Amino acid sequence: MTYPRIKTAALFLSIATLQAAVFTLMPLSAARADDGASLTLSFSGIDTSAGAIMAGVYDTESAFTGGEPVQGVRIEISGADATVTVTGLTPGRYAIKAYHDVNGDGQLNTNPFGLPTEPYAASNNAPFNMGPPAWADAVFEVAAGENSQSITID
Repeated sequence: MTYPRIKTAALFLSIATLQAAVFTLMPLSAARADDGASLTLSFSGIDTSAGAIMAGVYDTESAFTGGEPVQGVRIEISGADATVTVTGLTPGRYAIKAYHDVNGDGQLNTNPFGLPTEPYAASNNAPFNMGPPAWADAVFEVAAGENSQSITID
């Protein structure tokens, strides 16, 4: 009976880590700035033009499941779609976690049961099933040069 509670707690721990890292909007590895890979993130399915998309870019499974992203971005919303380009990435494997901060308070709001009340998503549109998505479901390759990832946030 406590299994769903553990998975829900893991989801919120993961999202809290994303919030803390994205809110600072600080790249964690300045050494990556000249490595020649960029990633354009396109978000669709945005229901309201208020607030911002907060997204974290992760380069390891351990970071994705509870660590710090290599970069965090904030994308102001002005319509049903939003796009941002993340630069300075090293070619390799990455995953994205994001949420739509509808009310602009810098955090993913939850209901009294601890379930998110604001839209959230991950790269590859990986499913959130009673907790954060698996790294294997969200991971994708970033090659040298320009790359893109489309995410439906709901």
